[in-house]
Amino acid sequence: MPTILDGKKVRDFLAENIKTELLKLDSKPKLVILQVGNDERSSVYVRQKKIFGEKLGFDVEYIQLDKKTEQADLILTINQLNADKSVNGIIIQLPLIGKIEAVKVVESITPEKDVDGLNSQNLRNLLENRTGGFMPATTKGIISLLDYYKFSIEGKKVVIVGRSSLVGRPTALALLNRNATVTVCHTKTKKIQEETKRADIIIVAAGSPKLIKKSFVKAGQIVIDVGITKVGDKLLGDVDFEPVSKVVKAITPVPGGVGPMTVVSLFENLLTAYKNQKG
Repeated sequence: MPTILDGKKVRDFLAENIKTELLKLDSKPKLVILQVGNDERSSVYVRQKKIFGEKLGFDVEYIQLDKKTEQADLILTINQLNADKSVNGIIIQLPLIGKIEAVKVVESITPEKDVDGLNSQNLRNLLENRTGGFMPATTKGIISLLDYYKFSIEGKKVVIVGRSSLVGRPTALALLNRNATVTVCHTKTKKIQEETKRADIIIVAAGSPKLIKKSFVKAGQIVIDVGITKVGDKLLGDVDFEPVSKVVKAITPVPGGVGPMTVVSLFENLLTAYKNQKG
């Protein structure tokens, strides 16, 4: 039987550490979550973050803007939050709708409050392996999960399937900073199956349900499944869990693997942001 990398278990462990740290503070760190429109799936994610953050002891404000909100008005709202000293972290619920350019919106968040780690300054810190910035929450969650289960990263061959700026690329950089040898595969990669079979650790963030089959893996591997897609009444990952789990050494479930780690990592970043701002 493989080791099931239980994101809920690790999240709860890290949450207790966060609660302990919050008790030492003079005030509650504050996060503002901005959402444009009322996409049902995005709204569910926002509410989950708000409930979890408040349970930990943070102040979480959820601002839902009209779907007709113009980009300039959204950036104006962000600039007001940037200037508000009571706000320690700002996140934009993605994806954005209409003609709003996500890159420009994220860039308008001051790096010190960019607890999602998507501002170019924070990504540059990751690129140059500098301390002080914020690692994107999903990437941070993946690293924390591997560390919790004491899986070594240094010297390991890691294959990442998916090259998005939200997960694939920053995760590749973070693992390079931990001295892994990293290969990034994508839709134009030939013979992905051969690449994944050579890996010690496989991280899949392609948004393609059951993309990774039993034939893509071998014994002894660690498989991290970031994908989650609703198909009918089921939530499916990018890995064909049942057959793959019979082969590999360790694997994340979907749901319950990377998702909980992403949320707790966001609030770890918020706690750090508060401490940095308070000096």
